[in-house]
Amino acid sequence: MQNFKRPTHKSQPRQSLDGMVKPSALKGWTSSSQQINGAKGRSTLSSTKPSDQGLNSGIAATSTLSRFSSYTPSANEAEVEEPHKKRRLHLPRFKSKYVLRTAIILVVLCLGLTGFLFGKGYFKLHSVFKGGAKSATALQANADPKLLKGEGDGRVNILVLGKGGPGHDGPDLTDTLLVASIDPIAKEAVLLSIPRDMWVKVPGYGQMKINSAYANAKYAAQYKGKSDADAEKAGLDTIQKEITDTMGIPIHYHVMVDFEAFRQAIDTVGGVTIDVKTQLYDPSVAWENNHNPVIAAVGLQTMNGKKALLYSRSRHGSARGDFDRTERQREVILALKDKVLSAGTFSNPVKISQLMDAFGNHIQTDLSLSDMLRLYSIGKNIPSAKITSLGLADPPNDYVTTGTQNGQSIVLPRAGLFDYTEIQNYVRNTLRDGYLKSENANVVVLNGTDTAGLATTKANLLKSYGYNVTLVGDAPTKDYQNTHIIDLTKGVKKYTKTYLEKRLGVTAETKLPDETIPTTGVDFVIIVGSNEATQQ
Repeated sequence: MQNFKRPTHKSQPRQSLDGMVKPSALKGWTSSSQQINGAKGRSTLSSTKPSDQGLNSGIAATSTLSRFSSYTPSANEAEVEEPHKKRRLHLPRFKSKYVLRTAIILVVLCLGLTGFLFGKGYFKLHSVFKGGAKSATALQANADPKLLKGEGDGRVNILVLGKGGPGHDGPDLTDTLLVASIDPIAKEAVLLSIPRDMWVKVPGYGQMKINSAYANAKYAAQYKGKSDADAEKAGLDTIQKEITDTMGIPIHYHVMVDFEAFRQAIDTVGGVTIDVKTQLYDPSVAWENNHNPVIAAVGLQTMNGKKALLYSRSRHGSARGDFDRTERQREVILALKDKVLSAGTFSNPVKISQLMDAFGNHIQTDLSLSDMLRLYSIGKNIPSAKITSLGLADPPNDYVTTGTQNGQSIVLPRAGLFDYTEIQNYVRNTLRDGYLKSENANVVVLNGTDTAGLATTKANLLKSYGYNVTLVGDAPTKDYQNTHIIDLTKGVKKYTKTYLEKRLGVTAETKLPDETIPTTGVDFVIIVGSNEATQQ
């Protein structure tokens, strides 16, 4: 039992959070204390300490004190107390107000700090994700087929570029070229690496390695007196078009990241976990690894930003050189994706703020914030098992080889210099349009002319875009002047219908021109006319 003696000194005003408390504000409490203690000289309270009651709830304490201060017992009431009732602890009003207001201030400060961090993070998000690109149609639910430009628009293809940045040799060489392709319908994704030494023809700039296309276009624009922003756009537009021309797929967005952003982003999420299958030994970058040529030993390990960057950049310590390096880059990106999602980065204002601080001026993209958030909502539902990692030199799909050009070591298609046909066929079928894949329509292609092989040529083209061509043959007659598309689904498979109409330049019909054409299990019949022969 804890006893409190009646104060013998005169009550003094106390300093409050909102100013001085007048003596009259304490009068009720002092008088009550005196009356309660008047008969016996002291009051014996319950064994519960003041800190155990009232202080844990500002609202409860305020309610209790209000009732207590408004009631003044008589001396007899204080003297005679029923033994079965416990006396209640009443806190001084000034103390309860202090506790309550302190709690409120702490809550406000916490909310203010959280709001500040969210505001700071999202303000920086807006500064990074400025937009500029037209929103990809595939990001829309139940997209209107009329908005699709052609096959490939049923996915979201993002060109990810990595450069050294200021302070590095060749600061604008894009030594990382990767397409992150997302199928929002099937909830799948593909990471496709493009060899940095691929030899290409860049319209207006000549022949070069593809990693130089951005830099050359940017520097040419600067030489012509263009602003830095316009020069940057010229470089990005050039490399984006070159990737589209060589790979045969549309690019909807681009993201340019330099080494510093890559390193800091990984450090912000606490590193990435990599299961190293083969030791990476590279003396050429040992000076960046505390003079240790072993960049990564075999085994599961967590890499910080510096280590992960070295692991992604090194190419002299691998049997396949740059091809192995691009494989490691995809590995690190997947690990970063897993870490970002598992750490709840986008629901953590502190992490958002730190991540945006890391990006700063080290990242450029034409993604808008709304498109980025939509991609995040899709991407978080794509497990790593549904993300395919591809390289153009990975057996059995090795469509490139090495060679020399103008005394330089280069990468070129196995089919021959500048012949990207096999590569495009492989890429378009691997990155198959999401709408074509979901409808998977059965297509029959018939030759309605006397030109041999016309239907086969057209069927091969359609197959290269991911169409499910089930039969190639001859039409019952050979007098078709124009190509016909017959939609036997009557508009049910609307995306395939739209793509075929745009691909062939004709409007689909619903009735066969010849009833003898077999249609069992067929969704679309294409009869190739002689107009196609003149377009070969």
